Amino acid sequence: MSVIPAYAPPDFSRPDLAAAPAARVEAAPADGVVPRTFHGTSNHPEYVHLGGGRWLLARESRMDAVMVLRDDTLEVVEPRRVKRGDPVVVGRTENGEEGIYVHTTGFAPAEGSAGEKFAFRTRGTRETPFSRSYDELYQVLRHDRDHGSIVWVLGPAVAFDRDSREAMQGLIGKGYCHALLAGNALATHDLEAAVFRTGLGQDIYSQALRPLGHYNHLDILNEVRLRGSIPAAMKGLGIRDGIIHACEERGVPYVLAGSIRDDGPLPEVIADVYEAQDAMRRHARTATTVIALATQLHAIAFGNMLPSYRVMADGTVRPVFFYVVDMTEFSADKLANRGSAQVVAILTNVQDFMVNLWSTLKR
Repeated sequence: MSVIPAYAPPDFSRPDLAAAPAARVEAAPADGVVPRTFHGTSNHPEYVHLGGGRWLLARESRMDAVMVLRDDTLEVVEPRRVKRGDPVVVGRTENGEEGIYVHTTGFAPAEGSAGEKFAFRTRGTRETPFSRSYDELYQVLRHDRDHGSIVWVLGPAVAFDRDSREAMQGLIGKGYCHALLAGNALATHDLEAAVFRTGLGQDIYSQALRPLGHYNHLDILNEVRLRGSIPAAMKGLGIRDGIIHACEERGVPYVLAGSIRDDGPLPEVIADVYEAQDAMRRHARTATTVIALATQLHAIAFGNMLPSYRVMADGTVRPVFFYVVDMTEFSADKLANRGSAQVVAILTNVQDFMVNLWSTLKR
């Protein structure tokens, strides 16, 4: 298969698009307030008509944002960032009627030869075989290690198992991670595993409960806070392995977004929700492949920031791949219902997924 499918742009010579009016803008009435008829963006490629048959593609997009058009520059921004007087694109139609075109079929595969109107097994479930999904993912990751940006969104379950933790550490070390997004728990339990070999007090290999093990993550939090930072704690405690250690060692940025239920938290955890959103959004602007493992809330949050396409430096347009790994269909369905239609679900436990991935990619 071709690793990165070709993009088919819209045919703007079509009569309806050739006759489309130029897109309109209205000035934002106040900071953080947009015109009442603002155009809300999707995660699909979106074009605005500048007039005279000139259509401009938004280079960076996301769901639930607005477009600010200045001359030949089209910027997609969150409404809270809009300043008074900004020229915001207005219009609620999406097929060119108001100079706005949302393109949903740029990466559509060719129709199969069967062409039946009725078929079984048209939706992924726990009965779906994932051999092809794995094979495609291997190819995508090998390509994007050198030509893209791979972002991982991790739940703490990745650190609760010795083998999955070692696999993630290995993938980071081999260059298969350009950014890591998580919460306080992933980093805390990864550091707990580095010092005590436990996750929430359970041995990360045997799952045996350790005496007073329920204190372990709290002790780690205390030790890191005492030293003021994760790097300082790693040095002071002699930590030489793990997911966060691999990020520090390779210079991979990680964003730890806070939660109302956090213990501690670790000093690097971003407590302000909008600061955390901004930090995650910076990686959404460059991501070409995203893998979210066993973390529903973080996966949905990042999915909302993520476009389905990326305009590369040479002007080519490619898809942004989005994989969700979980035990059930719920997370993938939730993401699809929230607009992340490109999500590919691999329904398994994260330990099996990580070990499978690492056993193939480490060669």
